[in-house]
Amino acid sequence: MPRQGACLGLTYKQAGVDHAGKISAIKALVSEVTFARRGRGAPIGPKGGFAGFVRCGDLAIAVCTDSVGTKHLIARALNKFDTIGIDCVAMNVNDMVCHAAEPLAFVDYLALAAPDPGLARAIGVGLNRAARESNVTLVGGETAIVPDLLREFDLSGTAVGVAPLSKVLDGRHARPGDVLIGIPSSGCHSNGFSLIRKLVAREGVSLRARLPGLPARSLGLEFLTPTRLYVRPVLELLRRAEVTGLAHITGGGLRNLLRIRRGLGFEVDAPIAPPRIFDYLQEWGEVSDREMYQTFNMGTGFCALVRPRDEEAALRVLRRAFPARVIGTATRGGGVRIPSIRGVRYDEY
Repeated sequence: MPRQGACLGLTYKQAGVDHAGKISAIKALVSEVTFARRGRGAPIGPKGGFAGFVRCGDLAIAVCTDSVGTKHLIARALNKFDTIGIDCVAMNVNDMVCHAAEPLAFVDYLALAAPDPGLARAIGVGLNRAARESNVTLVGGETAIVPDLLREFDLSGTAVGVAPLSKVLDGRHARPGDVLIGIPSSGCHSNGFSLIRKLVAREGVSLRARLPGLPARSLGLEFLTPTRLYVRPVLELLRRAEVTGLAHITGGGLRNLLRIRRGLGFEVDAPIAPPRIFDYLQEWGEVSDREMYQTFNMGTGFCALVRPRDEEAALRVLRRAFPARVIGTATRGGGVRIPSIRGVRYDEY
């Protein structure tokens, strides 16, 4: 478990990822992107959510895009590429389902410094596995050879989905007292790897080392454990319970809960215990509890907010696939607070 009072050590910003700077860059980009269609193709909410939506008759078409990030450098170091395609799909479809949209199709973008059929084939293995598990059609993609731009490769993708216009989940019905259910992650998923790689280098530990308490055969394989796919269980949950909010816990950690609805707060009084890998990372870099919980998922990969009367029904559905459990409640006043871990409170995303 994270050490109470840890206050010194490496931060994500020192590893090269400035969250505040990223938000400023996003705002600068968005300020210039103002055009929108009217009628069919007109944008609809939710703003600041996990996916974008446009109107198409009585349907909302959902679109989202994401990449694997620097996790692919771990894959390169181990010459093992058959799981990062899963991460690429998961980072998109897990976001999309947060708004009750069913992912239907996926396209990938693979940029290479030089042609590499073996790498491309291995990536395809993961893409196909994730598509099958999420019931998403791989409709194509793009492969580019850009030697002057990249030294390695980059992998990203875009998902397209659909929801009835009246069923899009935008958090407007979420209220204080709703029950927060946490679904465990499989490990680091696909976030925080700039800091992870810095911490591994600082400790001088080999990616092929075996460390006590890690389920994978080596540290590197632990990092390559693919992002969990939550689509099918969450779609079933939406059919069986009154769900008022959903959050994919990615970069930003539990701060992602604040994307459910502006002004709503969360008290996480029974957080899921972080897997052992996070203990190692924190120890190696003397990383503060606050920094850990705002950089990594810390064992919680997805959250569902439901009405108190539907708590048991929701748990029954989710526990068919994952050891889900109640981790807290929605509160008044905004912010995310974890009372059991001193100093961990986030007032904005």
